[in-house]
Amino acid sequence: MRVAIVGFGQSGKTSLFLAISGLARDHLKPHEESLAAVKIPEPRLDWLEKVYEPKKRTEPTMEFVDLPGSTEADDGHAGLTRHLPTLRQCDALVAVVRAFESEGVQKFKNRIDPAEDLSLLRDEFLFADLLICDKRVETLEKAIQKPSKDRDAQKHELTLLQRCKAALESGRPLRDVVAPEEEKTIRSFGFMTQKPLVAVVNVGENHAGAEPNIRDETAYATYAVCASLEADLIQMDPAERGEMMQGWGIRALARDKIIRACFDALGMICFLTAGPEEVRAWPIPRGFTAVDAAGKIHSDLARGFIKAETVSFDDLFAAGSMRDAKAANKVRQEPKGYPVQDGDVILFKHSG
Repeated sequence: MRVAIVGFGQSGKTSLFLAISGLARDHLKPHEESLAAVKIPEPRLDWLEKVYEPKKRTEPTMEFVDLPGSTEADDGHAGLTRHLPTLRQCDALVAVVRAFESEGVQKFKNRIDPAEDLSLLRDEFLFADLLICDKRVETLEKAIQKPSKDRDAQKHELTLLQRCKAALESGRPLRDVVAPEEEKTIRSFGFMTQKPLVAVVNVGENHAGAEPNIRDETAYATYAVCASLEADLIQMDPAERGEMMQGWGIRALARDKIIRACFDALGMICFLTAGPEEVRAWPIPRGFTAVDAAGKIHSDLARGFIKAETVSFDDLFAAGSMRDAKAANKVRQEPKGYPVQDGDVILFKHSG
């Protein structure tokens, strides 16, 4: 799972990247893309760790990439063209728009207008996708004129892409028009408007801890963050950080909310495993079956699958222990086809 942080020049993309990644600014290389792996918050592991006292705790991770600015920004663009190969390979986008005043930081288009900036970013996503879609439609229209073994598949792809083109021309993101069963056909294009979007309004210190004053109907979630302040806070000693956050009116760092929102927007859930050796959260797409989840751990578990001894985390927490959960008939023996639910605590039984 990889998430790209995008925005116009001076919007605070890099500050947000530092706030999310916990990296210090001197770790970054000028004019180069920066990549960091971050842990996805999974507080249910806290309780499992207390109960099982394991040797190891493993949380799922997600990668965030910061894209440096380019000369495109001088022309009033977000500099997406230079980074299209990276953007196409990302699974989700975080769009940063500026809402802070600063005499020392040049304004985009000489104004502060986060709602308009978000609209302009969406237009850039649409236009970038339309260029690729238009080119592929043209290629397919020529290809289907000639008999070939791939002609039926090409016709199917053409019909889908013509519908995508019409949607893009009308300003609709592809995530609203492409059905799940159609996604595989156009996955290789990496269309940006097909990716989940999380919006971040970068506010000034005087609005730290406030709710965002704009909403975007196309975004999975919208957050207000003082990115520069949170980039500084994440570098502080936790005890000192708590006092500073209280002074700024910040109840919790935004990084965990943003990371989790990206994870949820991608349609992912976690199942859990627990024992004296390790407690672990395993990320899987929603809809994975028990045998799919077993294969996530090891292919041998999927091949020799017998059953999945399963209890929901909430039931386990309420019972206090696995023994008491079994006594309360909360532990189930699930078959291969069982659709795993978020927070299921599973012990896979297998042969071989």
